[in-house]
Amino acid sequence: MPKTNTQFVCAECGYTSPKWLGRCPDCGKFNTLAEEVLSPAPAGKKTARPALSAKPLPLSQVKFEKFERVSSGISELDVVLGGGIVRGSLVLVGGDPGVGKSTLLTEVAAHLAKEHKVLYLSAEESCSQVKLRCERLGLDSDDLLLLNETCIENAEESIAEAEYVVIDSIQAVYTETLSSAAGSVGQVRECASKLMRIAKSRGITFFIVGHVTKEGTLAGPKVLEHIMDAVLYFEGERTENFKILRAVKNRFGSVQEVGVFEMTGEGIFGLADYSALFLSDSRGLAAGAVVTPSETGNRCMMVEIQTLMAKTNYGLPRRMSLGVDLNRLIVLVAVLEKRCGLALGMQDIYLNAMGGIRLNEPSADLAVCAALASAEKMIPVEKYTAVFGEVGLTGEVRGVNFAEKRVNECLKMGFKRVILPAKNMKSCEKFKDKIELVPVAYVSQMIKALF
Repeated sequence: MPKTNTQFVCAECGYTSPKWLGRCPDCGKFNTLAEEVLSPAPAGKKTARPALSAKPLPLSQVKFEKFERVSSGISELDVVLGGGIVRGSLVLVGGDPGVGKSTLLTEVAAHLAKEHKVLYLSAEESCSQVKLRCERLGLDSDDLLLLNETCIENAEESIAEAEYVVIDSIQAVYTETLSSAAGSVGQVRECASKLMRIAKSRGITFFIVGHVTKEGTLAGPKVLEHIMDAVLYFEGERTENFKILRAVKNRFGSVQEVGVFEMTGEGIFGLADYSALFLSDSRGLAAGAVVTPSETGNRCMMVEIQTLMAKTNYGLPRRMSLGVDLNRLIVLVAVLEKRCGLALGMQDIYLNAMGGIRLNEPSADLAVCAALASAEKMIPVEKYTAVFGEVGLTGEVRGVNFAEKRVNECLKMGFKRVILPAKNMKSCEKFKDKIELVPVAYVSQMIKALF
């Protein structure tokens, strides 16, 4: 009986080791090495190497290929993808359990099935369960092909006959070339590679559902994300109706786009009017709330930043941030203490960006400082005042991109005053007759203008 060979593979980075290790030497994560069984290579025959058919070409002789885009039937998804679905691409959709990944892709598959041949490969649900979901969503699923299969080789013939394929999910399918269990690092890597070769050679578009770990990252090796053309994260709490779809990788579009969806009993619908989603009705009444125009891709959203301060009972005050980078919050607190004289050293600080959106751009720095100053002074900021600008360590307010677009969005939303960097004032002078513009060069000037 041949000896069974095993190896240990890191679930985070794919590092392999002949023995188990508590800490991965490559990525440094603990308790991520899992045992996998290696299939022995067949003895005897040596496979002949195929002759090389492809030859390198100069860049000037490479033909330009225009990517064809097809609408998914959901406008918000098209925006995140960069204008529609690119034929022959691989799109990975990840998210927490119950967030609506399968519901979203079922709606997309039913829409595409009206004009194209679409296969829904369900490895986690039976075909009757998928049909029950289609009836609940009111979808016309007569032309949608369903297949309940977990082995890639058994489904390869059906996949080759379709134009669009939904794999639900990549952690539930397996390939017979490996003896390890479905969902392991090796199985996820090999199945994704096989689907990638099918997509590129035959022009089939794949939508692949991916599970996430308890830390919120996609389960499986990092090579899974490298193979994909687009990686989308579907975010939102189970108790909330509003969901956010963001792109973290897109070879055919911007990675700054954000799609806003509403989950109802009839399905998931994209929100065209999302302006009030990230604003509260009680702003302007309580201290610590400031509105900032945030640029995400081709959109500008008005987002409210809220902060709460409480006197700490311990020697080390607590800092907590949702939607804004925690390290950025700590830096801004230090700037306000050193440059503006605000006593924040013995205060617990909690910061939140409304609606579950993430503010990754530095233009939200000045709004965060305004919210912290408002909470410290216990003075509310006027309801129709918006603030944006980048803050340096010396307390200066630096200019930001798309200032003209931000001011225009404030004007459309009915705001009456905008506090902006002095360096952006020249490009926004055409709005001074329609809205009050307050240019500031330092954070201390912003505090004086607000209070």
